[in-house]
Amino acid sequence: MGLFDKLFHRQPKDSRYAAMLNGLLPIYTQFGTNIYASDAVQQAVKCIVDEVKKLRPTHVRVKGNDPTPVGGSLQDVLNNPNPLMTTSEFLEKVTWLLLLNYNAFIIPVYRVWTDGEGDEQRRYEALYPIKPIQVDFIEDASGRMFVKFYFSGGRTTTIPYDDVIHIKYNYSVGEFMGGNELGQPDNKALLTTLELNHKLLQGVAKAMDASYAVNGIIKYNSLLDSEKMDKAVEDFNRKLRNNESGFLPVDIKSDIQPFERKIALVDKPTLEFIDSKILRNWGVPLSILTGDFTKETYEAFYSKVLEPLTIAFSQAFTKKLFTSREKAFGNKIEFYPKDLIFLSMEQTLRMIDILSPTGGLFENEKRVALGLPPLPELEGKRYMSLNWIDAANADQYQVGKTNVEVIDENKTEE
Repeated sequence: MGLFDKLFHRQPKDSRYAAMLNGLLPIYTQFGTNIYASDAVQQAVKCIVDEVKKLRPTHVRVKGNDPTPVGGSLQDVLNNPNPLMTTSEFLEKVTWLLLLNYNAFIIPVYRVWTDGEGDEQRRYEALYPIKPIQVDFIEDASGRMFVKFYFSGGRTTTIPYDDVIHIKYNYSVGEFMGGNELGQPDNKALLTTLELNHKLLQGVAKAMDASYAVNGIIKYNSLLDSEKMDKAVEDFNRKLRNNESGFLPVDIKSDIQPFERKIALVDKPTLEFIDSKILRNWGVPLSILTGDFTKETYEAFYSKVLEPLTIAFSQAFTKKLFTSREKAFGNKIEFYPKDLIFLSMEQTLRMIDILSPTGGLFENEKRVALGLPPLPELEGKRYMSLNWIDAANADQYQVGKTNVEVIDENKTEE
């Protein structure tokens, strides 16, 4: 059996296509990629992908605002998604598929058993991102939703939609898929800009070729017929090829007039306008692409582009990897941006310094604010300074009243 054989299942009996409000059949074919012939598009998408692959997926259990990491098979899979990919490679693959197709599908592989209390338990073994060429949404007689995937090798598999992690991008007019009504990216406006950019580049190349095609003009001070003209030009080229001194002797019958090279290039503002117009489609500033961005520029890039993707990943993984009961107990998949820079270290430390003395932060919240994953031993720990007192009791405390409540210096709030 092949590596992916376990992913392939047969279609359920008595199935039918899922109903859509617009009356169309929910059959989607993958997916237009012609815009990715543009280097500007590829570079813009790569900027996003390279940042997303820095995320750290973590299984946490949240009580109030206090997240606690949870060990187990699920975290093991997040740390090692499948035999072919590391975590960063997995995130890179998923993000490329999402931005190219506006939909990304991930199939979890797991074992199921029933515990002593009669509850269904799962042990996750792998997560596989897939690239189907067609996707059908169908439902069985009970109304349960399934997804039928078609692959380029001619194979198909049908999987319950509850067991498929489906991340959508530009989720708007379609009911089941991101993109347009056909579940594909709508690139009409972008293609117009890319065509203009292509014509500009072609024009520059033609101008350079034309300018180098003529090196100079030879003026003969006599009338020559076409045969003698061709012979004279051939003789002149022979002298050029054989010349080693750098000086070319000519007689009084001919003059050489060097051709002044003036290559007609597109002005810099026009090229920058076209580049920025393409990059705006992905929300990537030109400074991010070139790598000379400021902290403020990166913060805007994170807020506009990276944070929505982080939220989409977190919610899609949480929705499909946990049962309703597990989610009710606060189980979530969070993608911590430890290696993303959206606040300076100075600003982060200042925030912690301001909130910590008041007991306003759990210890794990401080770690999360620094982009670090929470620690189990810090679960529920929250410290506060004794240099603070209830404002209502300040006057009594100042005159030495003994009935003012003072918090034990070593007390830990949980």
